[in-house]
Amino acid sequence: MSDILKRIGEIGIVPVIAISDVEKAVPLARALLAGGIPCVEITFRTAEGEECIRRISAEVPEVLVGAGTVLKTEQADRAIEAGAKFLVSPGFNPAVVSYCVKKGAIIVPGCSNPSDMEAAMELGIDTVKFFPAEQAGGLSYIKAVAAPYTGLRFMPTGGINAGNIGKYLSFNKIVACGGSWMATKELIDSGSFDEITRLCKEAVRLAQDARGQNRT
Repeated sequence: MSDILKRIGEIGIVPVIAISDVEKAVPLARALLAGGIPCVEITFRTAEGEECIRRISAEVPEVLVGAGTVLKTEQADRAIEAGAKFLVSPGFNPAVVSYCVKKGAIIVPGCSNPSDMEAAMELGIDTVKFFPAEQAGGLSYIKAVAAPYTGLRFMPTGGINAGNIGKYLSFNKIVACGGSWMATKELIDSGSFDEITRLCKEAVRLAQDARGQNRT
């Protein structure tokens, strides 16, 4: 596992964010950092995603910033140039994954069935995004497919929230969980960064409890 993925594993939570206002990117990153989550996945679902990655990377370097919804090789190039330290895709596209691997970029492709998981492993991938997690079978499905693929790790995303993150993170094959409940579009658009920080702190406590790290 790469150092970047190890760091993500230590954090345990990856906020998955789509931003349509670049002016909110840096305040958001600082709110996440203050809440104990120095990591964010900015998706390419909006045209502003690339610039948001660039601003966070330049102004809040303490936050590990990645690019999500990377569907094409040119998006991968743009994300890396903007400062993204890791790339995430919702599905498994062999062309995109191969391209990123050859470039030495960290990519976590979406895999929700054994065939895609085996194809990803063939390209040297050891961590996959399980998406959409809850809709695709949840933790019970992950445990079932993890049994034969002993070297594979998972980053479930989709339907993860404060109510179920604990059960996911209690399984040792889960690197981290992706989610947006601690930084919803409504909270970002309204500039409610103090609330985002509060929700992040709550999420961190849940993650620590699940992994037996909470000593208080």
